[in-house]
Amino acid sequence: MRHPYTIKEIARQAGLSEATVDRVLNNRGGVRESTVMEVRQAVEDLDRQRTQVRIGGRTFMIDIVMQAPDRFSTAVRDALEAELPSLHPAVVRSRFHFRETGPSSELIAALDKIAKRGSQGVLLKAPDLPEIGAAVGRLTEAGIPVVTLVTDLPGSARRAYVGIDNRAAGATAAYLTGQWLGDRPGHVLVTISRGSFRGEEEREMGFRGAMRNAHPGRSLVEVTDSDGLDATQRDLVLAALERDSDILGVYSIGGGNAATLDAFDTLGRECAVFIAHDLDHDNTRLLRERRLSAVLHHDLRQDMRRACQTIMRAHQALPDDGPALPSAIQVVTPYNMP
Repeated sequence: MRHPYTIKEIARQAGLSEATVDRVLNNRGGVRESTVMEVRQAVEDLDRQRTQVRIGGRTFMIDIVMQAPDRFSTAVRDALEAELPSLHPAVVRSRFHFRETGPSSELIAALDKIAKRGSQGVLLKAPDLPEIGAAVGRLTEAGIPVVTLVTDLPGSARRAYVGIDNRAAGATAAYLTGQWLGDRPGHVLVTISRGSFRGEEEREMGFRGAMRNAHPGRSLVEVTDSDGLDATQRDLVLAALERDSDILGVYSIGGGNAATLDAFDTLGRECAVFIAHDLDHDNTRLLRERRLSAVLHHDLRQDMRRACQTIMRAHQALPDDGPALPSAIQVVTPYNMP
């Protein structure tokens, strides 16, 4: 495991003791394979963030905890690391705790571990559950500010939410869907990764409300609890299409769009309009191929910069500039891709 870093640097990045890191680096044994992987991951993170390692400037070690499909977690990590140079003269170092699915107890254990170990801040994407809110409260009591990303925990002690107005995004999707379908009869499939995410719930409410007002005769068919994972998503959408031969459009709130389109293709069905969220790698490709009608996008790099600045303000390293406005919603088509 070749690297230019001190044991102290790696230990801090991994959240492990220097003695444990020393045992791993020198192959002394007596450590679990998962611990070895944590050390390897810490070295990889340091490699990516090496341009930020400097003697001068104040250092903020933050933890990014997310439950999301890998394609979105990767987009968030890339956006954060692309923004790190803009945060000078402060130096922001980051540790990543990503999971695609699993029981809330695992997420809570990760948050409690951070509270015990210490951190300058946590960026969190998690379901809106009472036990998650309680874990956020314990972080706050430990002096660790929490900023929620993309989906909020409004009843918790989090310091701020960074992301779009999800209800407005859902209403925007309804407007676009209505414009494209016009008077053509048919039902619209609404796909959600998991109902416990507040952001997804608000998008759905915005979509349903706007569709009910503008197109009261059009039925909506819901598919949920796929966690945005392709295999599960395809099976759920396929079953919905087989039950309902009148589905001809999709509003994808929770992702898994390649799998959704594959289900349409398998049955030889037309998807006349498809509105999705976020320009991740999959959606960028699908939009270029004209498989998506439009993507509702927001600037993740700007979001990550704002989230980091919020943590700096919590530590009084920046002046408070009042409550933050929601991120701007961009309607992206194949003709105006950023």
